[in-house]
Amino acid sequence: MISVESQQKPDLSDPSPKPDSNEPNSANSAQPTHIFKSKLPDIPISNHLPLHTYCFENLAQCADRPCLIVGSTGKIYSYAEAHLQSRKVAAGFSKLGVKKGDVIMILLQNSPEFVLSFFAASMIGAVATAANPFYTADEIFKQFHAAKAKLIITQSAYVGKLRDHEAGKDIGEDQLKVITVDDPPEKCLHFSVVSEADENEVPEVEIDPDDPVALPFSSGTTGLPKGVILTHKSLATSVAQQVDGENPNLYLKPEDVLLCVLPLFHIFSLNSVLLCALRAGSAVLLMHKFEIGALLELTQKHKVSVAMVVPPLVLALAKNPMVADYDLSSIRLVLSGAAPLGKELEDALRSRVPQAVLGQGYGMTEAGPVLSMCLGFAKEAFTTKSGSCGTVVRNAELKVLHPETGLSLGYNQPGEICIRGHQIMKGYLNNEEATATTIDAEGWLHTGDIGYVDDDDELFIVDRVKELIKFKGFQVPPAELEGLLVSHPSIADAAVVPQKDEAAGEVPVAFVVRSNGFDLTEEAVKEYIAKRVVFYKRLHRVYFVHAIPKSPSGKILRKDLRAKLESNNNIQTP
Repeated sequence: MISVESQQKPDLSDPSPKPDSNEPNSANSAQPTHIFKSKLPDIPISNHLPLHTYCFENLAQCADRPCLIVGSTGKIYSYAEAHLQSRKVAAGFSKLGVKKGDVIMILLQNSPEFVLSFFAASMIGAVATAANPFYTADEIFKQFHAAKAKLIITQSAYVGKLRDHEAGKDIGEDQLKVITVDDPPEKCLHFSVVSEADENEVPEVEIDPDDPVALPFSSGTTGLPKGVILTHKSLATSVAQQVDGENPNLYLKPEDVLLCVLPLFHIFSLNSVLLCALRAGSAVLLMHKFEIGALLELTQKHKVSVAMVVPPLVLALAKNPMVADYDLSSIRLVLSGAAPLGKELEDALRSRVPQAVLGQGYGMTEAGPVLSMCLGFAKEAFTTKSGSCGTVVRNAELKVLHPETGLSLGYNQPGEICIRGHQIMKGYLNNEEATATTIDAEGWLHTGDIGYVDDDDELFIVDRVKELIKFKGFQVPPAELEGLLVSHPSIADAAVVPQKDEAAGEVPVAFVVRSNGFDLTEEAVKEYIAKRVVFYKRLHRVYFVHAIPKSPSGKILRKDLRAKLESNNNIQTP
């Protein structure tokens, strides 16, 4: 059960005016604090509702409309069916002993069962933590135990991997229930055990807006993955900032079909695709994995109108010759997120879908996750610039701090991006120190990203102070790989940094110091890591060096190593 009583965010409920450009910065009374706001006016937000109630609030108006379209089978769930099935699963979870505050783990690719399980957990006051099913058993159980999950919903294909782990020996026992969405292996339950429960037996649960509902894991600005506590209020606020109001920042129509090929275990897809679509009454086309031919065929067949993408997917759409054989004229919006999209790639995609509005959003799991979004997606659209991440979302405040002095900066001055509002996380699970480092006493969440706001209030990201590596939008925390590397008996020290890559954005590479008397090859190191981590965390290069550059305090000087990579010189190979 999640306990976050000691991790309360500062009270942001006071509607009194916040500091503006005329008020002194508390850090230095002589310096003004420049607050950046959306070009769109703030709106009333119903963030007092439980998340499931908020997303299905307009159920009566869209009950018969398509809600979920399963790409692999063509099966369509109407809004009424999706809501009913979620209630059945909620009753089923309750019968299995899941109570308010308990955590369930969803270990699935995109599927209706993922969606139903997520909303079912919300309905009984439980919390969903989603994990990548391609994780290794070690990675899965690290998250499972950190979250103290009560059960796992997965596919039978992944159960063998779980059983190979020491913790997996308890599968089928009271302490580890496993539910599979297909034929269950021995000691596992079939999803029908929960999906065929009586929807009238959903327990009455009082849910506070500040109760947790989702527990994604993120490395934040540094360190190992940590549980990010997102509440009913934070997620409802984030969705409202995007799709609610008379002129929503992300204008979705009931007849829209949103492409959901990005994994729902990633907060970008969960929030900006699934939750936003359901709030707006649009349909969601679920694809369980990316395959260019299937994506093009389903886009044409179901007339996808809104495509949420990441740069590697943009690369495929922009350069694959198959695209020319399909009718993509239904696409009206393309939103790229999770990693920066270069101007050349954006222009290349625009030539393939000239009728569509292309733009970017910028987010961070801890921020709930959306900080800014292209205003070209609004109902009354604004013209935005190539490379821009749009403007800060409504009902939120953004400021830019000098990374060394901490002083507030004005227009066109790059510094660390900070965000404040009801949408940000409640805190990190059982980690008050990391929470206090990320969210300051005034409620500002420090992103670790370097950017600036131009004269038109548009945000541009230019660099990172955080150590996180972004491989195709997935997070790769260097500290995790470094910990594995130094556990190798032939490695004395190691550091992991990003290297630029056209297709992936960034790839992890390692600098390794061999232990005295040991011979070690690059392939041996890469294989050692590959056996222990999911595919996108695998090392792409290993450089052997005499020593890892460090500060007097022992901190790895990653800038020095990145500079070596960029110059491709002075990399010693002892």
